[in-house]
Amino acid sequence: MLKRYQISGSKIVESIDEKSPILVFIAPNESEQRHLIDDYKIDEHTLHSAIDPDELAWLEFEPNHLALIFKRPQNYSGKDQLLFKSSTTGLFLFADRLIIVLLDDIPLFENKIFAKIHSLTDITLKLIYSSIFHFLKHLKVVNMISDELEQKINKSMENRYLISLFTLQKSLVYYLDAINSNSVLVEKLKINTKRIEFSQEQLELLEDITVENNQCYKQAEIYSNVLASLMDARASIVSNNLNILIKVLNIITISIMVPTLIVSIFSMNVRLPIEDVPHAFWIILGLSAISMLSVLFIWKRKKL
Repeated sequence: MLKRYQISGSKIVESIDEKSPILVFIAPNESEQRHLIDDYKIDEHTLHSAIDPDELAWLEFEPNHLALIFKRPQNYSGKDQLLFKSSTTGLFLFADRLIIVLLDDIPLFENKIFAKIHSLTDITLKLIYSSIFHFLKHLKVVNMISDELEQKINKSMENRYLISLFTLQKSLVYYLDAINSNSVLVEKLKINTKRIEFSQEQLELLEDITVENNQCYKQAEIYSNVLASLMDARASIVSNNLNILIKVLNIITISIMVPTLIVSIFSMNVRLPIEDVPHAFWIILGLSAISMLSVLFIWKRKKL
């Protein structure tokens, strides 16, 4: 699917003009891929890398354009079962055109950082900047989910909460890899500032991107380390909860077995000492109750 945009009044607006300077290809089909390869001279391997979610971020100078790929968080859906993944976006910057290639349809230019746009290079940098904020939002969600799971683990013995924590930890590993990959891309952009001909304002933005990306990586690293260090403790809590339940069930079983034994003795088909006593039934019932209360009293006194 192809969407066209143009810069109007320092903002990016959707356009129907075929000569629009900003082209967004969403999951390009074979025909669109061939159009990009033949008409815009985009390398076929580079194009396939742009729609490969496992591809790392990188930068490459082509004869007539700049090709770069950066990582961004993949849209989360319920079927992912708390597994947060990253995806890729390909940017192909020409002198008068910017081509964006991505796998899924997402709102690219709704972030407030796209309020002041003066050139296609601005859009390139701010798309990378936007992906960093997207990562930060996902990290906040992961942290919130982690806190909720920890509270449930403290009260539950089900393994599914532990499995969910393992899944979140796996997600953070994916994010750390993606954010680190973006940092390599940013460093390459800083090394080639003269070749790309960044303005002073764009250089300042690039510096902001570097700082924000480093902070994002540190935050993801902290969350990952916290989850990893607490997994054993959470597993111990589940085991402890199970032990407590088993202990309670054992006490209940013993409390029932003792009065059952007394009733069974007096139910034997032989002559018993109190069988001629008028209130024998109530005496036996009382002995059963006393035995059960005695077991509960001993259990409470000994704090078993």
